[in-house]
Amino acid sequence: MGLFDFIKDAGSKIMGADEAAEPQSQTTAYSPEEIRKINDRRRAMGLAKTIETMGFEIQDLGIRVDDDLATISGRVSDQATREKIVLALGNTAGIARVEEQIEVEAAEPEAQFHTVESGDTLSTIAQKYYGSSMKYPVIFEANKPMLSDPDKIYPGQVLRIPPLD
Repeated sequence: MGLFDFIKDAGSKIMGADEAAEPQSQTTAYSPEEIRKINDRRRAMGLAKTIETMGFEIQDLGIRVDDDLATISGRVSDQATREKIVLALGNTAGIARVEEQIEVEAAEPEAQFHTVESGDTLSTIAQKYYGSSMKYPVIFEANKPMLSDPDKIYPGQVLRIPPLD
């Protein structure tokens, strides 16, 4: 897999409105670089919590954030989990690129990725990739738990389009 690009300002927020808040201390003055590093560590912990909350099973999880780049490592059992983890991180506000170094136990064909544009629906995306709008449930299922409703996709979101069996 490797390095994936996303839209930095699209996606869910993991830290809330005060993400860039300075660490509070009455005795220590932090430089802007120290503040950025502290916030990057907080964001990495938030991304790890996101993966845990979504129920993804990954062994030896490692996440590092450097500005808008998230780097993830670990081991998963299948290709679908690998791709979903990459999308969960990339579809987070403030993350523009994901570098993945995830090992997969069982080799499988890789899915394609589609960046949602204004006016897209899962049906129109299914028509484009599968030749049938009625195959939208395949895309919906392939993007769970990031998608909770087939009608709730947004421009800039990246979706997984798996090969048909």
